[in-house]
Amino acid sequence: MTYTIIITFCSLLLIAYIFNLTASKTSIPSVILLLLLGWGIKQFTLLLKFELPDFTMLLPILATIGLVLIVLEGSLELDLNKSKIGLVKKSLLGALLPMIGMALLLAFLFQYYGDYSFKISLINAIPFCIISSAIAIPSARNLTTFNREFTTYESSLSDILGVLIFNFIVLNESIDLSSFGFFGLKFFIMIAVSFIATIGLSLLLSKIDHHVKFVPIILLVILIYSVSKVYHLPALIFILIFGLSIGNLGEFRRLKWITKFNTDEIRDEIQKFKALTIEGAFLIRALFFILFGYMLKTSDILNTKTLIWSLCIVTIIFVLRAIQLKFSKLELTPLLFVAPRGLITILLFLAIDPSDSILLVNKSLVIQVIILSALIMTFGILINTKKEEKNEGTIE
Repeated sequence: MTYTIIITFCSLLLIAYIFNLTASKTSIPSVILLLLLGWGIKQFTLLLKFELPDFTMLLPILATIGLVLIVLEGSLELDLNKSKIGLVKKSLLGALLPMIGMALLLAFLFQYYGDYSFKISLINAIPFCIISSAIAIPSARNLTTFNREFTTYESSLSDILGVLIFNFIVLNESIDLSSFGFFGLKFFIMIAVSFIATIGLSLLLSKIDHHVKFVPIILLVILIYSVSKVYHLPALIFILIFGLSIGNLGEFRRLKWITKFNTDEIRDEIQKFKALTIEGAFLIRALFFILFGYMLKTSDILNTKTLIWSLCIVTIIFVLRAIQLKFSKLELTPLLFVAPRGLITILLFLAIDPSDSILLVNKSLVIQVIILSALIMTFGILINTKKEEKNEGTIE
């Protein structure tokens, strides 16, 4: 039995790796294939009448660790220099404005059709408003440098801002000046904690000469994040600051504490740390989506009662995105299509307290929105790729 489980897990992760390798060539997001793989396993076990343990408790744990590693992976990839200021501004607008507009619009629709309070409607609306960096970043690998960097910044900021806004709404009974003031205080506390922790972890990264050094640092990052969440602090700020700081250490040479590092030597260590983070993010992401796919029911995917709502939500996503891209003076294709929903949507959906949940927002609606947005992204990128290849052929 033990070896059967080991063989199964190794086989599934190797299949997930193959999906990851082929995603850049087929433009099919690996998340779709992973969900189908998990769902297929469930059908196979039902056919054989083979019962597996209940994995429900594992899902939020994998989602949380996956969130930390994915945001860390994304922040390590970001460059901080003056030439990126315009790109960062456009990415910030792309992450924030459509999110706020869509959250308010969906909350109004949920309140109108379901007769719920606006706050509860808003809590249930926010998960649908966040671009998934877990899907967007890998899918943008074959795009131009600008579009790839824009997608990395935008989706990473969308994850962070979305979680911050969600927690702000959930943790405050009423939204007034005092709640904004209290949140601002938490924000500045987290900034201070982030800088202190970043300096400490960076010193560990440069000073530890033991052959095991990167795993303890990743564990400390997850530990600091988890402790911050216990005290309801905006913990993703720490992940962003830490990733940006060590990923752009050369840009901080004027700071006194940087002189304690040999930036040339630590650069190699940072590259190794980045590589381990990327592989760890892949592992957790693959396990999460396979497990989520396994827990899906066919009735959830084909639920006609939620189909109209899912089509409505997806339409709002891409209409608002088109408006935002026009406002930012960016070309519609292919960026219009790169707005998938995924891990963060699921994580926040699972985080909604039962007392705040509404009947309109259920597992069927969540999975349909994820699949539809990912399929639209797939077809959009495929069409754009063929268009570019045709143009290149014409030029030659």
